[in-house]
Amino acid sequence: MLMGKYQNSIDQKNRIIVPSKFREELGLRCVLTKGIDKCLYIYPMSQWESFMKKLSALPSADASVRAFLRHFYAYATECEIDKQGRITIPQELREYAGIQKEVFTMGIMDKIEIWSKEEWEDPEVSVQLAPSEFAQKMAEYGI
Repeated sequence: MLMGKYQNSIDQKNRIIVPSKFREELGLRCVLTKGIDKCLYIYPMSQWESFMKKLSALPSADASVRAFLRHFYAYATECEIDKQGRITIPQELREYAGIQKEVFTMGIMDKIEIWSKEEWEDPEVSVQLAPSEFAQKMAEYGI
């Protein structure tokens, strides 16, 4: 299971260091794609294959399913983790996530999210729930 939050930066060649704790689970290859929020997702190959299997079972006649598939597939790129533990983020994905220099990399169960520091800390974006909303949702979901 992927968990924890780390801060690092992107270099001039659009590479970030994947935290060593995450590299153990990722292995040498992974898939990088757009996230649902204004972030990027890194999937271990096994999780990507499982996710794609679920998506392929959805009805392709549904327009929202096709949009969903395009969102993930069109921007997906297979990455190799280099000897220094880095992956390269394509410019288009970097722009989508608003990544300038500093990033937060966090394990979220079966995938890793990459957030620009500015996006994560922007109160307008509200990627985090207020404590009262958090408690309400936990109760709603029976947690």
